[in-house]
Amino acid sequence: MSGISNWLQRFSAKLSAGFRSFMAGRYRTDRLNMVILCTGLAASLLSVWIQTSPLNLVFWALSYGLMFWAIFRSLSRNTYKRYRENRKFLMMLDRIKDRENRYFDCPRCHQTVRVPRGKGKIAITCPKCKEKFVKKT
Repeated sequence: MSGISNWLQRFSAKLSAGFRSFMAGRYRTDRLNMVILCTGLAASLLSVWIQTSPLNLVFWALSYGLMFWAIFRSLSRNTYKRYRENRKFLMMLDRIKDRENRYFDCPRCHQTVRVPRGKGKIAITCPKCKEKFVKKT
C-alpha cells in the first residue's frame, strides 16, 4: 500500500511541476476574463432555455466563442497586450460607475479630460495642449 501512495505522490509532484512549467510566462486570468467567462456561461444557459432553433444556435455559438476567447487570453504569452486590454476595460467600467464626473476628449490632442457633472455649459481647457473648448456637462 505504501508503494502506491509513494507513486501517487511522485506522480502528482511531477504533474504539478509540469503544469507550473507550462504556465510560466503566461498571462493567467483577470477581471476582464472573469466577465467574459460569466457572459459565456449566461449565453450557454440561454441557449439551453431558448427553444427557437436559430436563436438557440446563436447563443450556443456565442457561448463557445466567449469561452475560447477567455482561454486564449489566459494562456497568452503576450502579457503586455492582455494587461492593456484589462486596463482599458477597468477604465471603461470606472467611467460607467462615476456619476459625479463627465469625460470628454480634447479635439486637438485627444487627451481625456474629466469635468464635474451638472455645471451647464463650461469652457474646458485641455491640461496637455491648452486647447479651449466648450461642452455641456
